[in-house]
Amino acid sequence: MPRDSFPRIGLGTYSDDNREQWADNVQTALEVGYRHVDTAQVYENEQYVGEGLRSSAVDRNDIFLSTKTVHHNVPAEPADVPDAIDGCLERLGVDAVDLLYVHWPSGIYDHETVLPHYNDAYEAGKTRRIGLSNFTPELLDEAREVLEAPLFAHQVEMHPLLPQEELVAYAQEHDHWLVAYSPLAKGEVFDVPEIQDVADKHDATPAQVSLAWLLSHDNVAAIPKASSREHMQQNLAAADLELDDDDLERINSIDRRHRVIDAGHGPWNW
Repeated sequence: MPRDSFPRIGLGTYSDDNREQWADNVQTALEVGYRHVDTAQVYENEQYVGEGLRSSAVDRNDIFLSTKTVHHNVPAEPADVPDAIDGCLERLGVDAVDLLYVHWPSGIYDHETVLPHYNDAYEAGKTRRIGLSNFTPELLDEAREVLEAPLFAHQVEMHPLLPQEELVAYAQEHDHWLVAYSPLAKGEVFDVPEIQDVADKHDATPAQVSLAWLLSHDNVAAIPKASSREHMQQNLAAADLELDDDDLERINSIDRRHRVIDAGHGPWNW
């Protein structure tokens, strides 16, 4: 898949409960036009995501499917990584994913022992691309020395309250995608006055403005979670919302900063 055909708005599928919902949600998302679906081993919903893919009339070859493994506490040790990768494919019911991420650079993660297993999965055709998630620039440098496959994407929390300027610049410099999870800050962006003002100006929703702001960056994609058809459609429509320079300046002027996913094992807390 050429870089310019990477679907820049995808479906995030994390939820704390009711994991079975993702079978119907994925099928609905594909019906309304999504072509990028993101999941993870630790979400415990890969089997339902796979059911949604198989229930859809959309051809598998037209869907960009990503998953993640090596969470901070799964699998138990680096030697278990190949089985964890195979488990992701088995639960999803696919021979290969389009993108396989290292979920966190913590717990059992060590670049010299874990990343070779990702190289092997790439060489074996189990994943078409390699990604990393929740890394710092220093950890990205370290990982890129070991990865034989080109780094395709780095997934991190990003939204107007956490603009990630350094990682955006890093992605642009090294030519990979920065994929924004929690791109709406779990709804906190809805109450930001600057975002509300821009939304009123364009007769759009704050969610659409936040997503359009993300897409105004080169090499940035977003994977908002949505469970209703209406919200899915609204999120996709954000790709057509053009923010002008005044809008971007207004959003960039927000001085409030907040991280909604602040795990103790995150490298920014080390």
